[in-house]
Amino acid sequence: MRNFLVAGNWKMNCGPEETKKLLQGIKNSGISIPETIDVLVCPPMISLTVASDELKDAAGIALGAQNVHYEDNGAYTGEVSTQMLNEVDCEYVIIGHSERREYFGETDQTVNAKVKKSLSDGLRPVICVGESLKQRKAGEHQLIVRKQVEAALTEVDEEDAEDLVVAYEPIWAIGTGETATPDQAQEMHKMIRGVLSDLYASNVADNIQLLYGGSMKPHNAEELLSQPDVDGGLIGGASLKADSFTEIIKIADQISS
Repeated sequence: MRNFLVAGNWKMNCGPEETKKLLQGIKNSGISIPETIDVLVCPPMISLTVASDELKDAAGIALGAQNVHYEDNGAYTGEVSTQMLNEVDCEYVIIGHSERREYFGETDQTVNAKVKKSLSDGLRPVICVGESLKQRKAGEHQLIVRKQVEAALTEVDEEDAEDLVVAYEPIWAIGTGETATPDQAQEMHKMIRGVLSDLYASNVADNIQLLYGGSMKPHNAEELLSQPDVDGGLIGGASLKADSFTEIIKIADQISS
């Protein structure tokens, strides 16, 4: 039985002071996180140390980063290493988000290198895949996503696959207010699980959490999370307010119980 994973991708929002206030708001909401729900917050790099300190007394909330480099160290201005993330108690790292691919030149090859490096150093990669509106209208969406999943997992063995998370994010639904229908989300999640079954044993694929990332909010979380292959959400705007983020956690708890 897969746990739900409710993950907040804060993107370029919340410096250290805002991060402290937001995490205190989540902790002070009175929410009790059950064992069947995994919760993750991914602040900007500059706020990871503050977040790590705030989360030391917050049971059930893990810390993640929004990006990582595939080398240990060196002349890579502006980058961050797996060792640095481990030092601030990160457990997860988002890799290959569509905004990284579109604006910062991420490719399937760099995504794969980052996935392998993260796994080797004890970080759980949240691998983002998804199609553009043009690709969906052309009927290429499943082919595009299949290729992204296969490329990201090149040379990732079955033992490491148990620590993977895959987030399906239709690019046309990110920050637009548009959302894939529950049927569209389920169709793609089922296809992704099929790809994982082709790559690994079916029992391994069945235990990998698949997240929906495309304008998940409290008003649509229940119908999305009720789909059999949707195991949580990679949440943008709704994760920047304690009340909306905790409301999605409560919805996930209701569905899982």
